[in-house]
Amino acid sequence: MTVHKILIVDDELAIRDMLRMALETAGYDCLEAETIDTAYLKVIDDLPDIILLDWMLPGGSGMELLRRLKREEITQDLPVIMLTAKAAEQNVIQGLDMGADDYITKPFALKELLARIKALLRRAKSSDEHHLLVVKDLMIDVDSRRASIKNRPLVLGPTEFNLLMFFMSHPERAYTRSQLLDRVWGQNKYVEERTVDVHVRRLRAALESEDDNYSRLIQTVRGTGYRFSEHGF
Repeated sequence: MTVHKILIVDDELAIRDMLRMALETAGYDCLEAETIDTAYLKVIDDLPDIILLDWMLPGGSGMELLRRLKREEITQDLPVIMLTAKAAEQNVIQGLDMGADDYITKPFALKELLARIKALLRRAKSSDEHHLLVVKDLMIDVDSRRASIKNRPLVLGPTEFNLLMFFMSHPERAYTRSQLLDRVWGQNKYVEERTVDVHVRRLRAALESEDDNYSRLIQTVRGTGYRFSEHGF
């Protein structure tokens, strides 16, 4: 059974504690963040199934984070529920227009929140046409974030998993290191391009096996960057 992961983004500790206890009791795993910068890093590292996002946050608003997530390919389909005290009609419209999947105003009933989370998870799963990515005997289950070769589980860090998922979703095209940083890490100016090489090496090492060396699927393109291709495998 898949345990869904929910990221709670709120600067009030009491609210995060209340939500975490309710969600964990309902069988969910929880991540927490109190600023948009911390939240973004947790999204990139752990890719939760749903984000509960407050509007008013220190260091930047939840709308800034929402705008960034919907702009970047790897996170644009990530379900987001705005959970905020901003209850004016124009605020609700703005949040939904920006890409939020649902909008709940504080104070709220926990039973209603849990019901909306379940509904959103069902909707996200039914609309996900590519929840399995398969190349030969290499398979990714996007929903459970598991990867395997010939049913042998692969041990991948969060970044290596995201990198492999991006490669398998975009085969036969060469990407520069800068493009990979934007698509996989997000538009984070604090990450150097050589970081891509480090994670590609780790991913290739994980894809090596005794019978078929799946690391050959990730090809180095001289003067450009990397390409994921079955040709020549």
